[in-house]
Amino acid sequence: MGATGANRGQPAIMDAKTRWGRFRRSEAASGLLLISPTALYALLMLAVPLAAILLYSVLTDGYLTVEWTPTLANYAEAWGDPLYRQVMLRSLFVSATVTLVTVLLAYPVAYYVSFHVSPSRKSLWLFLITIPFWTSYLIRVFLWKVILGFNGVVNSSLMTLGIIDEPLTFILYNVNAVVITLAHAYAPFAILPIFVALEKIDRSLLEASQDLGESRLLTFWRVTLPLSMPGVVAAVLIVFIPTIGDYVTPQLVGGPEGRMISNAIQLQYLRLDNYPLGSALAVSAMAIVTAVSLVFLFLNRRFLRVRQQ
Repeated sequence: MGATGANRGQPAIMDAKTRWGRFRRSEAASGLLLISPTALYALLMLAVPLAAILLYSVLTDGYLTVEWTPTLANYAEAWGDPLYRQVMLRSLFVSATVTLVTVLLAYPVAYYVSFHVSPSRKSLWLFLITIPFWTSYLIRVFLWKVILGFNGVVNSSLMTLGIIDEPLTFILYNVNAVVITLAHAYAPFAILPIFVALEKIDRSLLEASQDLGESRLLTFWRVTLPLSMPGVVAAVLIVFIPTIGDYVTPQLVGGPEGRMISNAIQLQYLRLDNYPLGSALAVSAMAIVTAVSLVFLFLNRRFLRVRQQ
């Protein structure tokens, strides 16, 4: 019986060895071997900081030290304190507003470059769109601080034209300034993926829609927009995820009313030396961003299914 069982197992072992040999000689194996060092390095550099933050978030804060006593009090404070809830809701509101404004302004630009600019000049337009990347992000934020300042370009121009009698105070050191600055900073990140999606659309589909009697507006709504949704989704995620964790812009132009969750995390880490609470806030922010992104992707899939039906 034992010999019979061993004989039966040999074909399975040989079959597994054959499949493994084929995989080793395949293009997929070559590709994995090619990218594995870089992928492992990136995974290690990402996993180690995340593991450290997760570990700190469940430890106890001591005076200028961290005690190795597991606790969930940090998460209870992060979710239960009204101040942190307000900051998190403000961060979500600012990020969502920036994303909405940026995508709505970026889509017409990408559409114009894709459909109305000659192919020989599209590269020039893309070159002009990327000009803001030539300067440091910090310099651009400082420039918006000068533009929106009490005696800045906007207030000085409006006062010179006689439109206002005194400088406007609601355009700097508040949420409005953060939204304006971030929308300008992330505009190229929204334009480029939408442009790529629009470029992939088969123009014959648009011509067929109009030949069937559809107007240009309905053709855009029923054909162009659904086919460009992958680019829109990419733009939304590219803008939403980093803006909710932006630190420099709220710090420089936000003022007390424009502080976001990243500023609260920096306060806990560098000012109050409370690594556990700062880590709990960071993990909570990452969890919320992940949940919102997944919900958006789910709704987008349902939208595309309905449009296809």
